[in-house]
Amino acid sequence: MTSSTIPATAFATAADTILRDTVAAEPGVSGVVAMATDRQGTIYEGAAGARTLDADDPMTTDTVFALFSTTKAVTGTAALQLVEEGRLDLDAPARTYLPEIGRLQVIDGFGGDGAPRLRAPKRDITTRMLLTHTAGLGYDFFNETYARLAAERGQPSVITATRAALATPLLFDPGERWEYGSNIDWCGQVVEAITGERLGEVFRARIFEPLGMRDTAFGLSDAMRARVAGMQARQADGPLAAMPFELPQDPEIHMGGHGLYGTVGDYMRFIRMWLNDGQGEGGRVLKPETIRMAAQNHLDGQRVTMLPGVIPALSNDAEFFPGLPKSWGLTFMINDAEAPTGRPAGALGWAGLANLFYWIDRDNGVGGFWATQILPFGDPASFGGYLAFETALYRALHGGA
Repeated sequence: MTSSTIPATAFATAADTILRDTVAAEPGVSGVVAMATDRQGTIYEGAAGARTLDADDPMTTDTVFALFSTTKAVTGTAALQLVEEGRLDLDAPARTYLPEIGRLQVIDGFGGDGAPRLRAPKRDITTRMLLTHTAGLGYDFFNETYARLAAERGQPSVITATRAALATPLLFDPGERWEYGSNIDWCGQVVEAITGERLGEVFRARIFEPLGMRDTAFGLSDAMRARVAGMQARQADGPLAAMPFELPQDPEIHMGGHGLYGTVGDYMRFIRMWLNDGQGEGGRVLKPETIRMAAQNHLDGQRVTMLPGVIPALSNDAEFFPGLPKSWGLTFMINDAEAPTGRPAGALGWAGLANLFYWIDRDNGVGGFWATQILPFGDPASFGGYLAFETALYRALHGGA
């Protein structure tokens, strides 16, 4: 790893302009928070616009967001801690720790009466498969089969945070291909089964406290609720409309795939831990060798593919850097070639459903996070603003080149 120096003033000026322009654009976003960090600390923080459409509260850098799938990397970190302690074998059958995952069957289409045709899987699901999204699980907003199960058979959405929501059939035999879905929710249940604690308590004691993440949790405290950003839906003709939304506050399951609320500033602390080989400001979270192992490709010939927008209200067709080869670590997307933004090959990153995006560049010792609360995923205004933000950082890093 190298350490890079970014001209702070030049980058801040460019970033401020990008945030303002993304809010002012037609169509634009109502509000955004963006931050960037190096190994030592936050090097940029900015906010523009408003927290909600129907109030005058300005967007501020301490605004609380529903983090959606940016939760996944935190769950992966908790699982890796258990690997370090010898309590979790990533390649053992996950049913060793969580018997109910061994009861999932593969769906082979639907019968004439509309009932799913199910069969036993050819092999066991492992926790490594869960962390790499190769276990056979999906999401209804990215998969036609799951969408049909929801529409015709009443399969609950993962947003309900219930056990029933996780009881979906496998789309293929475990290990056969990559499919983005509820894998990390199941991984969270493996963590709970091993530790005997709810996932939120595991996160608090083992990750959030050592990192100083005081504004991140599965439930909104009164102080967090006072700063929460409102959700918005992009209308077909461009404008945004307020959208009543809140993740369940006393859920049956702490969903390790999407359930956290938090601030961008807190996530900077999490990113810095990954930049600093597992060391947090208040203690070590992971060993350096674990970080290096997790940041490598863990797919076995499978390919990361485009996410099809099966439920248009929730997601557009979406893909990071179309045409660029991408793999998967534990548990991040890895771009296997340099991205158009300047992000180097081997960097880590992912996103959250309401158009939240982050990346972790361990080679250059930098990372960033862009946060909005807009559906559907892949919103051109938010995603375009994010790409411009990341590009501005690398231009500053390389002296404006």
